[in-house]
Amino acid sequence: MPRRGFIDYLLGTSLGMVVAAIFYPIARFLVPPRIAESSQLNVVAAKAAELKPNSGKVFPFGAEPAIVIQTPGGEIRAFSAVCTHLGCTVQYRDDLQQIWCACHDGHYDLYGKNIGGPPPQPLTKLTANTRGDEIIVSKS
Repeated sequence: MPRRGFIDYLLGTSLGMVVAAIFYPIARFLVPPRIAESSQLNVVAAKAAELKPNSGKVFPFGAEPAIVIQTPGGEIRAFSAVCTHLGCTVQYRDDLQQIWCACHDGHYDLYGKNIGGPPPQPLTKLTANTRGDEIIVSKS
């Protein structure tokens, strides 16, 4: 191999490595790794005394947020807190007695059913149980 060809090869390889060193972290940021989630996820959502009637609390549930609600009648319900429209986090509005998404004014009733705004589907229902003074939420 002539000297000129060898130098061209080294420069080309070096340039390729620099481009890879720049774009690899960008690609890793844009495409995050998939996190395996346990199918038997049980989370302590709140203390029973912490959740008053006609109130709700958003809490971490695995890789996504969830919401636990105590209805005005005292029943405890839990749902995924990810809006089915664009993935914003929903919250409970006690003045409306509804679950509400602030991003695009989406409304869900106390059963998680979409009743207003752009959400196309109901919220994913989770199982809520009271054990002692704790509210335990798990996947259905």
